Amino acid sequence: MATAYKVLGQSNPSATTLTTLYTVPAATETVVSTITVANLSASGITYRIAVRPNGEAIANKHYVAYDAALSANSTTAYTLGMTLDAGDIISVYASDTNGVFQAYGSEIS
Repeated sequence: MATAYKVLGQSNPSATTLTTLYTVPAATETVVSTITVANLSASGITYRIAVRPNGEAIANKHYVAYDAALSANSTTAYTLGMTLDAGDIISVYASDTNGVFQAYGSEIS
Protein backbone atom coordinates (compact mmCIF):
# COMPACT_ATOMS: atom_id res chain seq x y z
CA MET A 1 0.00 0.00 0.00
CA ALA A 2 1.61 3.23 -1.18
CA THR A 3 0.58 6.57 0.29
CA ALA A 4 2.07 10.04 0.08
CA TYR A 5 0.67 13.41 1.03
CA LYS A 6 0.79 15.56 -2.08
CA VAL A 7 -0.87 18.09 -4.34
CA LEU A 8 -3.64 16.14 -6.05
CA GLY A 9 -4.67 18.85 -8.48
CA GLN A 10 -4.20 22.48 -9.35
CA SER A 11 -6.39 24.54 -11.65
CA ASN A 12 -6.66 28.14 -12.77
CA PRO A 13 -9.55 27.74 -15.23
CA SER A 14 -9.21 29.99 -18.27
CA ALA A 15 -12.98 30.08 -18.69
CA THR A 16 -15.89 30.44 -16.31
CA THR A 17 -17.06 26.84 -16.74
CA LEU A 18 -17.12 23.78 -14.51
CA THR A 19 -13.60 22.31 -14.69
CA THR A 20 -12.11 19.05 -13.44
CA LEU A 21 -9.65 19.65 -10.60
CA TYR A 22 -8.89 15.98 -9.83
CA THR A 23 -10.01 12.51 -10.88
CA VAL A 24 -9.21 9.53 -8.64
CA PRO A 25 -7.11 7.04 -10.66
CA ALA A 26 -8.24 3.44 -11.27
CA ALA A 27 -7.56 0.93 -8.47
CA THR A 28 -6.98 3.81 -6.05
CA GLU A 29 -8.73 5.50 -3.15
CA THR A 30 -7.87 9.06 -2.21
CA VAL A 31 -8.16 10.96 1.04
CA VAL A 32 -8.66 14.63 0.23
CA SER A 33 -7.54 16.60 3.24
CA THR A 34 -7.85 20.18 2.00
CA ILE A 35 -9.10 22.18 -0.96
CA THR A 36 -7.96 25.79 -1.23
CA VAL A 37 -9.44 28.60 -3.29
CA ALA A 38 -7.45 31.77 -4.03
CA ASN A 39 -8.82 34.92 -5.61
CA LEU A 40 -6.05 36.70 -7.53
CA SER A 41 -8.41 39.46 -8.63
CA ALA A 42 -8.77 43.00 -7.29
CA SER A 43 -12.52 42.38 -7.00
CA GLY A 44 -14.62 39.69 -5.36
CA ILE A 45 -15.57 36.41 -7.03
CA THR A 46 -17.88 33.49 -6.36
CA TYR A 47 -16.84 29.86 -6.67
CA ARG A 48 -18.21 26.32 -6.62
CA ILE A 49 -16.72 22.99 -5.56
CA ALA A 50 -18.42 19.68 -6.37
CA VAL A 51 -17.62 16.01 -5.80
CA ARG A 52 -19.07 13.76 -8.50
CA PRO A 53 -19.09 10.06 -7.49
CA ASN A 54 -18.12 7.78 -10.38
CA GLY A 55 -17.96 10.80 -12.67
CA GLU A 56 -21.73 11.35 -12.60
CA ALA A 57 -23.20 14.29 -14.49
CA ILE A 58 -23.28 17.33 -12.22
CA ALA A 59 -26.31 17.63 -9.94
CA ASN A 60 -27.23 19.87 -7.01
CA LYS A 61 -26.43 17.08 -4.52
CA HIS A 62 -22.73 17.11 -5.52
CA TYR A 63 -21.84 20.62 -4.32
CA VAL A 64 -19.60 21.16 -1.31
CA ALA A 65 -19.76 24.92 -1.97
CA TYR A 66 -22.10 26.75 -4.36
CA ASP A 67 -21.62 30.38 -5.34
CA ALA A 68 -19.61 31.03 -2.17
CA ALA A 69 -18.16 34.54 -2.07
CA LEU A 70 -14.44 35.24 -1.85
CA SER A 71 -13.23 38.81 -1.45
CA ALA A 72 -10.49 40.44 -3.52
CA ASN A 73 -6.95 39.11 -3.17
CA SER A 74 -7.84 36.49 -0.56
CA THR A 75 -7.73 32.76 0.06
CA THR A 76 -9.95 30.24 1.82
CA ALA A 77 -9.49 26.57 2.65
CA TYR A 78 -11.85 23.65 3.17
CA THR A 79 -10.47 21.02 5.52
CA LEU A 80 -12.41 17.93 4.51
CA GLY A 81 -10.72 14.60 5.21
CA MET A 82 -13.04 12.88 2.74
CA THR A 83 -12.30 9.56 1.06
CA LEU A 84 -12.99 9.23 -2.64
CA ASP A 85 -13.16 6.03 -4.70
CA ALA A 86 -11.66 5.33 -8.12
CA GLY A 87 -13.40 7.39 -10.79
CA ASP A 88 -14.71 10.08 -8.43
CA ILE A 89 -14.15 13.63 -9.70
CA ILE A 90 -13.67 16.98 -7.96
CA SER A 91 -14.98 19.79 -10.17
CA VAL A 92 -14.54 23.54 -9.63
CA TYR A 93 -15.87 26.79 -11.04
CA ALA A 94 -15.06 30.47 -10.47
CA SER A 95 -17.01 33.50 -11.68
CA ASP A 96 -13.73 35.08 -12.82
CA THR A 97 -10.65 33.57 -14.48
CA ASN A 98 -8.57 34.74 -11.50
CA GLY A 99 -9.89 31.94 -9.27
CA VAL A 100 -7.23 29.33 -8.42
CA PHE A 101 -7.95 25.92 -6.86
CA GLN A 102 -5.70 23.30 -5.24
CA ALA A 103 -6.50 19.94 -3.69
CA TYR A 104 -4.17 18.19 -1.22
CA GLY A 105 -4.27 14.66 0.11
CA SER A 106 -3.04 11.08 -0.19
CA GLU A 107 -3.67 8.42 -2.82
CA ILE A 108 -3.95 4.87 -1.46
CA SER A 109 -3.33 2.05 -3.91
